[in-house]
Amino acid sequence: MAGYIVKRLFASILTMFVLVTITFFLMHAVPGGPFSPAEERKVPKSVMEKMEAKFGLNEPVGVQYVNYLKSIAQGDLGFSFKQSDVTVNELISRGFPVSAKVGLVAIVLALIIGMLLGITSAIKRGKWADWASMIFATVGISIPNFVLTVLMLFLFAVVLKLLPTYGLSSWKHYILPVVGLAFGPIAYIARLMRSSMLEVMRQDYILTARAKGVPEYRVIFKHALKNAIIPIVTYLGPLVAALLTGSFIVERVFSIPGIGRDFVTGISDRDYSVILGLTVFLGLFIIIANFIVDILYAVIDRRVKIEE
Repeated sequence: MAGYIVKRLFASILTMFVLVTITFFLMHAVPGGPFSPAEERKVPKSVMEKMEAKFGLNEPVGVQYVNYLKSIAQGDLGFSFKQSDVTVNELISRGFPVSAKVGLVAIVLALIIGMLLGITSAIKRGKWADWASMIFATVGISIPNFVLTVLMLFLFAVVLKLLPTYGLSSWKHYILPVVGLAFGPIAYIARLMRSSMLEVMRQDYILTARAKGVPEYRVIFKHALKNAIIPIVTYLGPLVAALLTGSFIVERVFSIPGIGRDFVTGISDRDYSVILGLTVFLGLFIIIANFIVDILYAVIDRRVKIEE
């Protein structure tokens, strides 16, 4: 087990290094820069040079890269180019708790409803419950997140006037953003759970348990669910990372002050430090989530330990 963890840890560190490197050089390969709009306002060249010198943009790209690696090694993601005296670390500490609150509720909702739909569909295979669950899952996977979000906003906030349109002031403010985030994952989890459950229910040990007269609910929830849940655990890593770190579209539409909204703003402003810092943070979060999932995989599935 220790060797398995060490190998996964080494792979995670290497992945993080590659992510930082690719993101850094891609950012510097994009035409223009964080102070390019200043040229349209005819700001003196001397002022632009001072601004670039202040943030180290006048140095060779290789030097900037090494300096950036040193900074993130110390946990310093730099200052925002557009928001004076605001660090990227401050943006994350301010926006991540907001994104995490909405994302955590969405994760719980997606897991509960998705797994229940998948289990019900597998148990009632070929019946109306199975068809209804799979129609819902197909629709959920087919409709893009931004389309669903806008439709819900128009229907429940504009037409019916039942729910608020922005902010997180009360529990009602969470309904539309949470449903918008959870709808797609619910559909995906339902399909995964159904396929996995159907495969597990055909295994010999399930047939043996039924032959011994074990109650059906114990066969499903004690014997079958443990092995059927393995694909869900695999999907849980990127799902947790994506929802806890905020959805760009949902936070933008509902004016939620999370890091997803800051990321979109940073892109539109060409704020290098914000884009790089948030990319590093999001990438690190995804890598950590996948690392934890790998460990859980070894705990749940004994075959992983045997293969290692």
